[in-house]
Amino acid sequence: MRYAEGPSVHCDIHIGAAVPLVWELVTDILLPARFSPELRRAAWLDGAEGPRVGARFEGRNHHRLLGEWRTVSHVTELDGTGGRRVFAWAVTDADGRFGDPAPDPARPMAAWRYELTPEDGGTRLRQSARLGPARSGVSLSLDRWPDREEEIVAARLEELRTGMGTTLAGIKSLAERGA
Repeated sequence: MRYAEGPSVHCDIHIGAAVPLVWELVTDILLPARFSPELRRAAWLDGAEGPRVGARFEGRNHHRLLGEWRTVSHVTELDGTGGRRVFAWAVTDADGRFGDPAPDPARPMAAWRYELTPEDGGTRLRQSARLGPARSGVSLSLDRWPDREEEIVAARLEELRTGMGTTLAGIKSLAERGA
């Protein structure tokens, strides 16, 4: 898989709680930082107090190989009506941490998404991410080792899959306790 192809990864889990409760949890941008191995904290920007299409939030991240960096995410989809619900955002490198500043959500470093579907009296929660097309930490590795692109992309997707699994398990635990 090549970075330019927009490689993606997803994880899903069944949660023994109703969609509205799970929706409350996944639309709380502060929640993933409790579980994610990379996201340390998040905060709404521009006076936003919650998710709406076009709202922006800042993420503070840490990776053992990349150190610390800031992202600015833009809510791109928010559908909280009906049975299936979607919350999606595009992550940008507004500060130019991985190259020239890239603040355009139409060309993100990554695009993330939660999808919630009623299932067996509970909720099927899927978290997914697509890399690129803008430069990211993966790009720095590819600059250094272009002949190892498939290996680098596969390793990053596996890191994301592991982090998603941890995050989804945390959401499941909170939801099933009625948090």
